[in-house]
Amino acid sequence: MDRLSDSERELALHYAPREKRAVLRALWSLDEKMGGIVASTGEPAIGEMRLLWWREALDAIGERVPAEPLLEEIAASLGGDAAAAGQWGALAEGWHALLQAPIGEAELARFARERGARLFGLSAAILDGSIAGLEQAGAGWALVDLAANISDGALAGEAAAMAHAELQRLDIRRWPVRLRALGALVALARRDAAGDPRRRRQGAPGRVLRMVRHRLTGY
Repeated sequence: MDRLSDSERELALHYAPREKRAVLRALWSLDEKMGGIVASTGEPAIGEMRLLWWREALDAIGERVPAEPLLEEIAASLGGDAAAAGQWGALAEGWHALLQAPIGEAELARFARERGARLFGLSAAILDGSIAGLEQAGAGWALVDLAANISDGALAGEAAAMAHAELQRLDIRRWPVRLRALGALVALARRDAAGDPRRRRQGAPGRVLRMVRHRLTGY
């Protein structure tokens, strides 16, 4: 499978146990695919149809798999488990929130919950790990990620402010080894939310060192 387009998520992926990486990569690639649909859609109705196609294809994965490389990879990773594939497909609910107009606090909260919290929950299930506050961490991370990648300055600012508040309340003292792929992303998100996420420079030495420190210590 191709590398993730997000270089820091690609690095974090390698913090996961080796035997879990293929499945985790498939899940994160699906999330990127849905994000790409929203980012490239000028007409909300078309975006909604494309997200619906993916959700329905995932719901039916136990019966048939369309000739689409990512779907084939997901089916192989999940062993044709339609129930699990349907849970992955529900990520579309979060991305769908960004196709609403106007996007306000309710839509951002829905995005954070249905994309971020859900993605972290599914990832933790793959990694056989758990920690209190995981979904809150995922929600905050998703809002920072959104703020860093949208051109609407006002919306980016609102998303960043919501993320900062969410991550300030987060009470995870130390991440367990199995979940440090997620914890490393949250460590960066906390830094980004305290400033302007749009000014982040992915792959900068300081950011990579912060991820390495997290991998070694869990902090």
